[in-house]
Amino acid sequence: MQLTAPATGRTDTRPQARDADGMAVASFILGLLGLLVLNLFLGPIAIALAAVALWRGTTRRGRAYLGLTLGIADLAVLAIAMEMSHTVSWSL
Repeated sequence: MQLTAPATGRTDTRPQARDADGMAVASFILGLLGLLVLNLFLGPIAIALAAVALWRGTTRRGRAYLGLTLGIADLAVLAIAMEMSHTVSWSL
């Protein structure tokens, strides 16, 4: 959502940047939480949120990259745990 200032004609991009920052933080939190529970669901969500936050130009790029890395780690942990237990799922 961009608002146009009436006198200058410039656009205000603060709401979009704030949304992107929120997505970066959410991807980090979901990726971290996904290492413990529901990694099949939280991993891809963390990856998608991080990608969208980076695409929108977040100011919290480090958190977005951490969320992306943790989302990938969630899926890697799931694959390793499934391989070790010879099942389709795993639990603590």
